[in-house]
Formats: sequence, structure tokens, C-alpha cells
Amino acid sequence: MDMSSRNSVWYYWVSGALGFVIVLIMGIEKWRSKRLPPGPFALPLLGHLHLLEPNVHECLSKISQRYGPLMTLKFGMKTTIVVSSSAMAKEILKDNDQTFANRSVPVIARRITYDALDILWSPNGPRWRLLRKICVKELFSTKSTEALQPLRREEVRRTIGNIYKDSVKGIGIDVGAKAFTTSLNLITNMMWSISNETDERGVEFKDLIREIVYILGVPNASDLFPFLERLDVQGLYKRMQKVFGRFDKLFDRIIQDRVSGKSKGQDFLQSLLDLVERGVDEHDPDSVQLTMKDVKILLLDMVSGSTDTTSNIVEWAMAELLQQPEIMKRAQKELEQVVGLDNIVEESHLSQLPYLDIKVKEVLRLHPALPLLAPHRPEKDCEIGGYLIPKDTQVLINVWSIQRNPQVWKDPSVFDPERFADSKWDYNGRDFDYFPFGSGRRSCAGISMANIMVNYALASLLHSFDWSLPVGEKLNMAEKYGIVLRKAVPLVALPKPRLLQPNLYD
Repeated sequence: MDMSSRNSVWYYWVSGALGFVIVLIMGIEKWRSKRLPPGPFALPLLGHLHLLEPNVHECLSKISQRYGPLMTLKFGMKTTIVVSSSAMAKEILKDNDQTFANRSVPVIARRITYDALDILWSPNGPRWRLLRKICVKELFSTKSTEALQPLRREEVRRTIGNIYKDSVKGIGIDVGAKAFTTSLNLITNMMWSISNETDERGVEFKDLIREIVYILGVPNASDLFPFLERLDVQGLYKRMQKVFGRFDKLFDRIIQDRVSGKSKGQDFLQSLLDLVERGVDEHDPDSVQLTMKDVKILLLDMVSGSTDTTSNIVEWAMAELLQQPEIMKRAQKELEQVVGLDNIVEESHLSQLPYLDIKVKEVLRLHPALPLLAPHRPEKDCEIGGYLIPKDTQVLINVWSIQRNPQVWKDPSVFDPERFADSKWDYNGRDFDYFPFGSGRRSCAGISMANIMVNYALASLLHSFDWSLPVGEKLNMAEKYGIVLRKAVPLVALPKPRLLQPNLYD
């Protein structure tokens, strides 16, 4: 056989093998696509982007009514599985918790969190477990919660005093903004023993947190079409880069002040610095060395993660009560009986206010802080509900939709705290008809602290003032989707003092 014949045979063999491989891959992909959960027809390249509406959580809930509680959508080039039932959520967050313990991380989130090294976005593993353990032990434990009670008392009373001064002048209160400032002052005081209400650092923190929340809520073409990431066509990465730089410098100054002795305090920052100095625990096989970068990551997590969510819950609660004044009156009556109009609410009163508690639970049912939770990502192919969920697929759990299931909740769109009276539901995430803070190992670590902050702030607002809308104003209950679910139109309300002694506001 001459050389040309041999080359020809070799060519046909290679071509045939290559063709077989291509056909095999196409067959596998076709087989896999048949096993994916159902979904609507996808347009080339765009996928299902044309179906989305501004309130994504509500839009996905409507689509799921046709395609089922587990459906496949293509957002650009990103395959996404949307979960809209408690049964499917349970399979993912309980039965396959380990498999779905990682996150699908947005491009922008990687920038602001030191390449996704924070508690929310970092991969499941020893380092993530260390960060969560630190937060639970040093900040959210029963001992820490009790020790920080005086700080919460001081900040809430300061807010009530400021509202009283405005009420005398007839000034309307931006409830969300006021709650945001209170939360920020409280968190920063807990973090590094400084309240930031009036100084330049406090103003900068407010601006930066609002900027972070806004940028994270903007749909990013780089997430939908990965080949666009380097181009940053919307300028979001560059914008977040500036925010990151400012935050990083702020935390560097705060840490330097503490290390140099310029500031002092037995607070979360000091606990973190002590852990950095202590090093690796030789008796713990999972022990990881904490670094100064980790210190900044944890400070950022606590400041950005607590302020906006807490203030939004308080704002939604006040809006729902203004919409149903009879429920507000009942909550105030309970406060009068427990606290009295000659006294100010203390945290010790909260356990005696069951109606206030179920009211907050109902707010979180209707308006969960993260309506789609944080996106999960399976570490391997997994079968859920008889369908294939491929490795590294983005998984969104529509807790907003699940908590409005008419088969579970009577009149699900109606604000009715009574549905929680003598009920089994709480915030532990073990019942998948109601889990506003998530479930499983990646659920919110600060549930107990958030519950105290929201209930205490709300009880103080309701007990200290009667609230009404400005003359001629109508209550707008429209939602605005983002990384945090907020009111589309901020709530501005007029306070009228209720306490018998004005000096109680001092």
C-alpha cells in the first residue's frame, strides 16, 4: 500500500471516529435535555429572557403554574432550574443538602466579596464552616445576644427620640430610611464599638451599602452571556470595583485604628483579631488560618447583610399595618397591656407579645427578604422529582411563591397574622411551606438576632406613636425585585406621640 493510500485510510478512520464522538455527544446532550424538568420554548441565544418581567419572583411564579413546580429556563446561556413547591424544595435543601450546598455566584458578587470568599457565596468546605462558626459563636450565640442588649436599647431609644422631635414639627417619617439608619448604627456598634449616625464614616457606609444592593439587583449581561464578562458592557463590574475599593479602605482604617490602640472595645472586631493572632487550632483537623482579609470579609458580611434586610422587613410591616388599621390597633392594645403608656418597650417584653410575633411572621410570609433565596449550585448531577439537575446548574428556590401556595394558605395574598396563631411554623427552616430565611446548612446564620432587632424596633414604633398617611396620600404596596425585596415606593408616614410622658423619649 503506497503512502497516499495509507494516508487516505488513516483520514477515513479519524473522520469516522470523530464523527462517532460528535454523534455520541449530541445523543448524550439530547438525552440529558429530555431528562431536564419541563419549560417553555426557548429562543436562540436569548433563551427565555423575553418572558421575564421586572418582578422576576412573581413572573417565575406565574410561569410555574403552567410548567410545574420544577422547571427549566434558559437565561441567555445560563441554564436555570426554578423550584416552586415545598416538596421539591425539601428534596433539594434537606434530602440533598450536601449536593446543593454550593452557590451560583454572580460576577458582581465575586468582586465585592474578595472573589466570593464571604459566608454567603463561598464554597461549602472547611473555610466556610469556620466563618459561619465564628459568626454563630461570637455574634449570634445566646450569650452574645444578651451581652449586646444595651447597645440595641440605646440605638432604638435614640431613634424613637428623633422621631418624637420630628412628630412635634409635623414632619413625615421615611420609615425604611429611619429603620436603615438604626440598623446600621446598631450593627457597626456591635462590630467595632462605634455608632456612625453623624460622622462621615457613617454617611459613607450608608451610601456604599445602598450602592451594593442596587448593583446586585441589576440583571448583568456578563452572568447571562459569559463571553461578555471581559467587556463589562453595562459597566457594573467597574462600578462595583469602585465600591469595593472604598469599602476596603474603610475597613483598613477601622482595623488599623484598633491595632494601633486608637480605638478599643471587646467587640466582634476584637474577637476576629484575636483569632487571627491565635492561628490554626492543631487539635481541629478542619481548622483554617484566619487572615486579615477574612476579618474584612466578615465585617462586610455583617454590615451589608443585616442593615438592608432588617430595615425592609420593618418597612413592610408598617405598610401592612397602615393598610389594615384594625390590626395595628390590636398590636398597640397588646403593647399597652404588657408595657403600659407610662413606660418604653424593653426587649424583656418581647416574649410577652405573641400577637406582635405572629404579625412579623406573616410579614415574612408575604414579603421574604430574599424572594428567590441565594442561588444554589449542585456539585454533581442529581435527580430531583424524577428529573436530572446537571452539575453546576443554577437553582433558584422561589420561596415567595411557595409561601403563597393557595393549597396551604387560605387567601394567600391577604395579610392575616391570625393564620400563625397556635401554629407549627417558625423560622427554623424545617417546614418547607414556610422558610423565609432559607433551610439547610446554607440558611441564614443570624435568624435569632434578626428576629430580635425587627420585633424590638417594630414594638417601639407601634407603642410610642400612632401612625397615619399624610393627607391625600395613598398607600402603594407594589414590590420592587432585587437582591432584597423592597417597596417600590418608600413608605412615608406621620407619627403622633402616644406615651404619657414626653421625657420618656429622651
